Amino acid sequence: MTVKTTDKGIDPFSFQLGMINCFAEMVACGVKQLAISPPLSTAEYEALAPYSDQIVKGFGIASYLEKSLMVTLLQSPEFTQNKCSILYYKTETTLAAYLELKERQTRLIASDGYDADAQKALSVAFMNLLSYPSDVIESKLSGVHLDPFILIDDAE
Repeated sequence: MTVKTTDKGIDPFSFQLGMINCFAEMVACGVKQLAISPPLSTAEYEALAPYSDQIVKGFGIASYLEKSLMVTLLQSPEFTQNKCSILYYKTETTLAAYLELKERQTRLIASDGYDADAQKALSVAFMNLLSYPSDVIESKLSGVHLDPFILIDDAE
């Protein structure tokens, strides 16, 4: 296997595509109910989309372009700000559950009911959809290691 690098390090396109392939396999094998691509700029999404579609087809799963991922205690709002994400799932029930969570969050915010308890409850529900174990959910809720670690820089 040849490792393709740039003078700045790891090739971001290949890195992101590898993450997508791995997440798609985890969904296909039932390890994760829902998986999310790394946050993508519009240009990154347009470049990756045809390959993501091939991966989805190859694993027999589905995907959904989320232009504004719901903000929870999983990560900081800045992590996905002005970025899109691709959701990967096996059943339409999973996508419906995510969209319902996002809609519930929107309703709570609009009615001034999105307090700390509501934010925690929706965050837990979201992380459960992502198949996070309870100890990881508790760690994320505590603020430890708030944003996911991504090896490549976000330099465009």
